Amino acid sequence: MAAFLGKRLILSMNSKNDLNNPAPPEQRKVWGRRQSRPLNVTRAKAMEEIFPQIEIDKATLTQDHALSTIALFGNDNETWMEIGFGSGEHVIGLLNQSPNINMVAAEPFLNGMAAFVKDLPKNHIPRTRVLMDDAIMLASSLQENSINKLYILNPDPWHKKRHYKRRIVSPENLDVFAKILKSGGELIMTSDVPDLADWMLTHAFKHPDFTWQATSQADWSEKPKNWITTRYETKGAKGAKKMCYLLFTRK
Repeated sequence: MAAFLGKRLILSMNSKNDLNNPAPPEQRKVWGRRQSRPLNVTRAKAMEEIFPQIEIDKATLTQDHALSTIALFGNDNETWMEIGFGSGEHVIGLLNQSPNINMVAAEPFLNGMAAFVKDLPKNHIPRTRVLMDDAIMLASSLQENSINKLYILNPDPWHKKRHYKRRIVSPENLDVFAKILKSGGELIMTSDVPDLADWMLTHAFKHPDFTWQATSQADWSEKPKNWITTRYETKGAKGAKKMCYLLFTRK
């Protein structure tokens, strides 16, 4: 039956949250369809069996920076975060590459989340926590000075000027990121859309709590050491140019 139940199967699973009713509009900022196509059997099964084990309970998202990483993982290991992880290739790559870190990540769209949980190795489950909703709800709930690295890779560029306010990198959101990052922590952003790369660089450079790491063109135009390349990065966005790698340090 899972072959054709699709969304109904996901919405009936043993989830901590009501996926049919995401956070109220005043609390979340996610645009676009949450599901683009039906899930196949394998992904539907992963959402039913694996997703509830790593899902963050929305009842803990009080947006007052009260949620500790110890509460999420039961340890005080380094915790890294990724916002908008797509199908999760980069998250899994980080977990494979760094066996002692915790990973907290947000992806609002069902198809991406399903692809991720299908591919997530079982041994990484204890070190992984995810939210299928607005990442800012999660970021504004995490304790201050609790995140060591924050990745924002190839976010939606929202090309139209009237939609610029939807861009994930903004002065207001950078304030939130600065609160949750530890001193010396890293904000790592990428884009192959020149206008968006310029936007992210400008706003982060102007923010008083961040320092740009680049000292030469190579620092932003070439892949950082031990970089995990995803299929998106290899393929590139339609009409895109060269990828920009923007690395900032929390003061």
